[in-house]
Amino acid sequence: MKKSFLFLVFAVFTALTFAQELKQDSTKVETLDEVLIKSLRVDADSPITHSNVSKEELEKRNLGQDIPILLNYLPSVVTTSDAGAGVGYTGIRVRGINAQSTNITINGIPYNDAESLGTFWVNLGDFTSSVESLQLQRGVGTSTNGSGAFGASLNVLTDAVSKKANGEIANSFGSYNTRKHTVKYSTGLLNDHFEIAGRLSQINSDGYIDRATSDLKSYFLQGSYVDNNTLIKALTFGGHEVTYQAWNGIDATTLENDRTFNPSGQYTDANGNTRFYDNEVDNYRQDHYQLHWNEKYNNNWSTNLGLNYTYGRGYFEQYKEDEDFATYGFDNITIGGETVNTTDVIRRRWLDNNFYVLNANVNYKDDALNLTAGISYSSYHGNHFGEVIWAQYASNSEIRDRYYEGDGDKYDFSSFAKATYQLNDKLSLYGDLQVRSVNYDTSGLTSDQVPFAIDKTYSFFNPKAGLSFNLNDKNNFYFSYARANREASRSDFESNPDIKPEQLNDFELGWRHTSQTFTFNANAYYMLYNEQLVLTGAIDDVGAPVRDNSGKSSRLGIELEGAVKLGKVTIQPNITLSSNKNKETIVSRDGNLVNLGKTNISFSPDVVASNAVIFKPIENLQLSLLSKYVGEQFMGNTDSEKSKLESYFVNDFNITYEIKMNKIFKSILLSGLVNNILDEEYVSNGYYFTFDDTWSNPGTTTTIEGAGYYPQATRNFLVGATLKF
Repeated sequence: MKKSFLFLVFAVFTALTFAQELKQDSTKVETLDEVLIKSLRVDADSPITHSNVSKEELEKRNLGQDIPILLNYLPSVVTTSDAGAGVGYTGIRVRGINAQSTNITINGIPYNDAESLGTFWVNLGDFTSSVESLQLQRGVGTSTNGSGAFGASLNVLTDAVSKKANGEIANSFGSYNTRKHTVKYSTGLLNDHFEIAGRLSQINSDGYIDRATSDLKSYFLQGSYVDNNTLIKALTFGGHEVTYQAWNGIDATTLENDRTFNPSGQYTDANGNTRFYDNEVDNYRQDHYQLHWNEKYNNNWSTNLGLNYTYGRGYFEQYKEDEDFATYGFDNITIGGETVNTTDVIRRRWLDNNFYVLNANVNYKDDALNLTAGISYSSYHGNHFGEVIWAQYASNSEIRDRYYEGDGDKYDFSSFAKATYQLNDKLSLYGDLQVRSVNYDTSGLTSDQVPFAIDKTYSFFNPKAGLSFNLNDKNNFYFSYARANREASRSDFESNPDIKPEQLNDFELGWRHTSQTFTFNANAYYMLYNEQLVLTGAIDDVGAPVRDNSGKSSRLGIELEGAVKLGKVTIQPNITLSSNKNKETIVSRDGNLVNLGKTNISFSPDVVASNAVIFKPIENLQLSLLSKYVGEQFMGNTDSEKSKLESYFVNDFNITYEIKMNKIFKSILLSGLVNNILDEEYVSNGYYFTFDDTWSNPGTTTTIEGAGYYPQATRNFLVGATLKF
């Protein structure tokens, strides 16, 4: 009752205010740094649905949680955390689209893993501290580098060149023994042209879930040369993460009685006692090297060249009981006259990969035309293999024997041309054409020791068009159409070698109203899919979601957002109402094929809403009440009640106070964050599975359903201090 009443008040309040914060990014003078990502970003009056987030906005809640969690209050966004408290493995869905269909770029370089298509922010701990700004485009958005965007694209710009020398020391502490330590510096411009800047960070957390620990170390270093027309940046950044596995989830009974229980690492010792292996961890390093050269030739022409090399390597470690010798290539042995063919083992599954990228863009701009054309080429080489590092009975094994090994190579080439043409002072036209060619080739064995040979080549054509009409200086209307095509991932092919690429036709219609104290955005979207790769609800043996083609499907929705200023109080609500449907769903049930007709798409709530009430009683003090409502959703595509995740309504409280100083430090920023202040017990993610039971009643087939859940943290807090000098 409390939850329903609070949400009713919240929804009424949202409907009455209908506003969005006026972003300052749209009025900023363009810098050479911003040109690095100009080919991917859109302007404030573009016919592309988007949200901008600045460094200042991120800083207020940058206390150790990952970037997806910090974006939780943007329109149509749903986030989750395996460990429950926003540190470690986190995920984001936009308009119900899973992270594998969301395109992420850093300085225009694709960040999505080329094979899994996922994004693993855990590999870049505290990356928020090196972000200058980011833009989240919902829907297909503009042409981007790497795999196409199906629900959203997020492009991140790292720290801009600083003219003045500066430094920061930031420390934060909180619940579950969470702590973050950051040291950051910039030399400022030396001889008016050169800058060196860097950051070192460490984040540790025990996690809300039992043993879901995180040990995240990261770095960021850049050297820059700048003059009036040239910017050259050399960057290296990366991280080393060690996280205890928490991807198995728990069943409904355990959720009710022991919601922090973690089954990962569980085994039974020789005396029959239940124990947990202390090193059931994911251990991965990732290093990025980027070189960017932006040249402005005159007021009309500029070019940008980007190069990237990413080296990733690591493993996850598991204790496995009673494994068959044959799984690892062991020969049977005889002990005391008895044949032994099973053993306990500790194994590591490795991924060692190299990723190369070349981006090149040219831009022409005059009073009427803004034209950008470019190419992007990437090459990925991944080696997957497994090792047994300990065995109760080692048989004929040798140290570092590989019990499976496979390779994956992916080559991606795309070219695009996009233009905005100002017909007059009110109407502008937008056009965007992209051609993309993808080749994916695999060999060897999967981790299940199944031969895995895929050789697929795709050619995609992705046109986009739109128009923007400025009725006056306060009202802008826009309409856009965009097509996107996207290939399947490695795990998709492992589940179904005949899986098809997905295609989307996206229609967007919007209105933006801006005034001094009141702004309002309304956007309606209709997304028509062919063979959409939807989440089936199941997960594989490493916690990755399983996807499959869904035939025809659609998403129809409206997004409302805005902001209203009432003296020292600003109110910033947003709400998304949507209908997300598979046109036809056919499943096997009790041994028979059943046509369920139209069903809801998995993990796609009909209602997602957020609100921020921000109070600034004095200049340097800000208090914010942040609210989030996510409606009920199904974890599968069959509308089964057993696959349902209940709705939840969660509130956070954030306070920041900056002390201005003249000596030693420029300022001291004090921050506090209380998450889930009403102490709600909620679940933001889970999985759903079915299997056919033919053993209980011989001669019959009964479909058994099951579900797993990832509970999120109850009331918890983080506090921090940043010393700026």
